[in-house]
Parts: sequence; C-alpha cells; structure tokens
Amino acid sequence: MEFTIFTLILLGVVFIYLVSGVRIVPQAELQVVERLGRYHRTLHGGLNFIIPVIDRVRSKFGTQEQVIDIPVQKVITKDNVSIVIDGLVFLRISDAKQATYEILNLKHAIAQLAQTTLRSEIGKMDLDDTLSSRDTLNATLLMALDSASAHWGAKVTRVEISDISVPEAVQNAMELQLRAERERRATETEAEGLKNATIAKAEGDRQKAFKEAEEIERTADARRYEQIQLAQGQQQAIEMLALAMQSNPNAAEFLLAKDRIKAWEGIAASDSANKVVIPYEASELIGSLSALQSLFVGQNAGNIK
Repeated sequence: MEFTIFTLILLGVVFIYLVSGVRIVPQAELQVVERLGRYHRTLHGGLNFIIPVIDRVRSKFGTQEQVIDIPVQKVITKDNVSIVIDGLVFLRISDAKQATYEILNLKHAIAQLAQTTLRSEIGKMDLDDTLSSRDTLNATLLMALDSASAHWGAKVTRVEISDISVPEAVQNAMELQLRAERERRATETEAEGLKNATIAKAEGDRQKAFKEAEEIERTADARRYEQIQLAQGQQQAIEMLALAMQSNPNAAEFLLAKDRIKAWEGIAASDSANKVVIPYEASELIGSLSALQSLFVGQNAGNIK
C-alpha cells in the first residue's frame, strides 16, 4: 500500500516536471532562455521544450512594431527661441539576446536618446527651419536612433515629430511677419502688373506708330505710282496727238471744237432762269465748225476712194 502511494506520488512529480518543461510560445513573441544563469537559446513561436529548474525564461519580447512616446520637452533653437516639442518612435525587436543583455531598459534608452538627439539637432536650426523642415528632422533622428539601436537588438523603422509649440509672443510676431510678407508680395505683384501694362502699352503704341508710318508710306507709294501712270498716259496721249497732227493738220482744230461744243452744251443744260449766253468767240466757233465740216468731208472722200 505504501509502495503504491509512493509510486503515484513519484509519477505525479515526474508528470509535473515534464509538463513544466513544455513551453508554448505565442506567435510574434521571443523568449530568452538561460541555463544555469547563462544565455542558452531563444524560443520562437510554437511548441518548445526546456529543462525545468536548470533552464528558465529570462525575458520576453514582442516582434510587432512598438511605439515609444518621446516625452514633451523644451528645446532652444539656434536663434534662441524656446519651443516645446514631442514625437513618436516606431521600432521592432530583431535580436532578443542583445535586447536582454546589451541594454537594461530598451524603451527608456530609446526615449532618452531621442530627447538628446532632438536637443542637439534643433540647436543647429533656426525656428523657421525647425517648423518647415520636419521631414529633414525626422530623417536625422531616424538615422541617429537606428545606428544606436542596432547594438541593442532593435530596428527603428521611423520617427515622427508629432507637435512643435512656440510661445504666444513668438507666434504673434510670426503672424505679423507673415502679414507683412504677404502685403509686400501683393505690392510687388501689383507693381509688376503695372510695369507689364506700361510695357505692353508702350509696345502697342510703338506697333501702332509703325503701322501708321507703314500705311503712310504705302499711300505715298500708291499716289506716286498713280501720278506716274497718269503722266505716262498723258505722255502717250500727247504722242498720239502729235502723230495724228502730223498725219492730218485739222486734227488739233477738231479736238478744240469738240471741247468747245461740250462746254456750250453744259451751259445750255444749266437750270438757271437768268442766264444770257453771248458767244463772244462766235467766229472761232464757226471756224471750228468749218474745220469739222472739212475734216468730215476729207474723211468721206477718203472712204469713197
């Protein structure tokens, strides 16, 4: 009876010993195991076995991306402006052994390093650069933190500056400066517009004067051409008259008589009721008619021949 009880107790102890050696590690978790006080191995997600009493789990780390809040702090810029700044650091554990033995408190160390790096970098920048160059500041912090955390078994994936606050007096001064800058730009834009309008108007006036001068030149050329053509026509008419007068002596008298008859017709066709026509050149008119008669007779005789 006593032997049976002892056996059951022994079996129970063995069972508890064996069960305590079974370690089921959740997914996305790393467990550092020490054997007799020294690092032995790292357990990954799934079913693992250890030797109870001899082996023990020293630390546990999640492999998921973790967020570390950078404490709010006052920082002085290069131009001696005190600002309040805070941010976030995102990291993953890549080596559980280094995270256990290379640093005492990983998250606290990352937060302190981020604060120190922020003070150092912002001390090199003016206030305007600090407010407008968050991406540059984030990249600088990321490089510094990632380089330091590489020896601690962690990988800093990104750094974000979440907020930058400036004193109210500085903010009011910045608003006044911004308003003055906007007014200056508006004045410059208006002046530029007036200058462009003046230049455009002057250019338009110049083009107009050029066109007018060109038009006057073309008109003068047209008139000169017209006068040349009229002169050439008159020259040709005179030459033709000279030839006609050489061939027929009565041609000149014929033309004069024709012009006189046309003039008398115009006077006779006038509507004036008080006109009195006195032909003081009646003898010349009769002579012209005689010349016409002899001309027509000569032409008829020539035709009969």
